[in-house]
Amino acid sequence: MKQVTLETSGLSTNPSTPTQASSQPVFSQEAQQQSGPSPECLEPGSRSHSMSTPPDTGQRLSLPYTKPPIPSTSPLLSFSTSQHVYGLFEGMLEKLELDDDAAEPESDIYMRFMKSHKCYDIVPTSSKLVVFDTALQVKKAFFALVANGVRAAPLWDSEKQSFVGMLTITDFIIILHRYYKSPMVQIYELEEHKLETWREVYLQATFKPLVNISPDASLFDAVYTLIKNKIHRLPVIDPVTGNALYILTHKRILKFLQLFMCEMPKPAFMKQTLGELGIGTYHEIAFIHPDTPIIKALNIFVERRVSALPVVDDSGKVVDIYSKFDVINLAAEKTYNNLDITVTKALKHRSQYFEGVVKCHKMETMETIVDRIVKAEVHRLVVVDERSSIEGIVSLSDILQALVLSPADACKEENLTE
Repeated sequence: MKQVTLETSGLSTNPSTPTQASSQPVFSQEAQQQSGPSPECLEPGSRSHSMSTPPDTGQRLSLPYTKPPIPSTSPLLSFSTSQHVYGLFEGMLEKLELDDDAAEPESDIYMRFMKSHKCYDIVPTSSKLVVFDTALQVKKAFFALVANGVRAAPLWDSEKQSFVGMLTITDFIIILHRYYKSPMVQIYELEEHKLETWREVYLQATFKPLVNISPDASLFDAVYTLIKNKIHRLPVIDPVTGNALYILTHKRILKFLQLFMCEMPKPAFMKQTLGELGIGTYHEIAFIHPDTPIIKALNIFVERRVSALPVVDDSGKVVDIYSKFDVINLAAEKTYNNLDITVTKALKHRSQYFEGVVKCHKMETMETIVDRIVKAEVHRLVVVDERSSIEGIVSLSDILQALVLSPADACKEENLTE
C-alpha cells in the first residue's frame, strides 16, 4: 500500500505541517486561491509545462479511502498529496507478453499494453484534485478553475453523498452562447447562482450523467470510454468508497504509453505517414480569423462540437489557435459582458508565453506525430501544407483511436471471419 502525505489549510490559520491521514482535507476558498497547481509527473525529476496548455491534475490516495468531508462552510475542496520517491514504472512491461519469434511486430501491441495495465497504474503520486460542492457559487467555481490551472472539476452533492457530474469550461461556453445579450436573463445574474441551480435550470438540455471508471479497470477500457462517449476527462472513482482519485485524460494516457514505446517492438504503421493512414480530420475544418468576434467563436464551439479553432489570416496561413481553455480567461477577467471584441484582442493576455501553433504535415510518420504531440503537451496538431495553409486537424483522440481502438476492431473482425 502506498503512503501519501496530505496538507490541510483553514480560513484563519496557516497551512499546517503535513501529516499522514486517511481523510481528505478541505481547503477554504481564500487558501485555495493562493495555492498554485501541482505539476504532474510521469517520470522522475521535474519538467516544464507549456503555459498555453496547463497540466492535467489529479490526486493519488492509498486504499482504503474515506468519503471526502464537505462542510457547509466551504463548498470548494482541494486535495493535495505528495511522496518522496517515485520510480520509473519498474516491471510495467512484464505484464505484456511479447513474441520474440514474430516476423514483424503485431499491430495490436499497444492495444495489448493498454489491456494489461490498470487505471491505477497511471495515477501520479504527487498531484492535485479540485472538487466542487454543488452549493458553490458559479463565479467562485470558475475563478477556482483559473486559480488552480485546471480545466474541469468533479461535482459533489452533499445531500446524495456522491459525485453527480463534472464542471467543465464547455458548461461556461454553453451558458455564454445561450444567454449573451438575452432579454431573459443577465449574465451577471447567472454567476450568482449555485452550481446545482445552474445545472438544473440553465444546462438542463445538455446535462449528462457522470461517466467514470474504476481504478481497477484497464487503460484500454479508459481509452474506449473517453472516445466512445466523446468526453475529454474521465474521473477515476473508487467503487467501494465513492472517492474520486484522479481525472484521466487522453494526454495523460498517451504520455504513459509513449514512455514505453521505445521498449516495445514497433508496429509497421508507426512508419507510415498521416496521409497513408488517413488519421485526422481534413474536411469542413472549423476555423476563425483574427478579427472574428469572441461570441462567434463560442457559437462555433457549441454548434460544431470542437475544442479548438485555428486562427487563419487572409492569405490562408495559420497564425494562432483559440481553444476552449482560452475562454476561461473571460470568467477570470470578467470580460464576458463584451463578447464582441476580436479573438486577437482576447488572446493578448497570453502573448508573453504562447509558444505558437504546433503544426505537422501529412507526409510525416505516425511515430513523429506521437513524439511531437506528447513533447509539446498539446491536445491537437494543425496539419498544414508547405505554405502553412491549414489542411486538417489531428487530435489526441484521433491518435489513441489509431494506436489502440482500431487494432482492437481489426482483431474482432478477424475473429468473426475465422
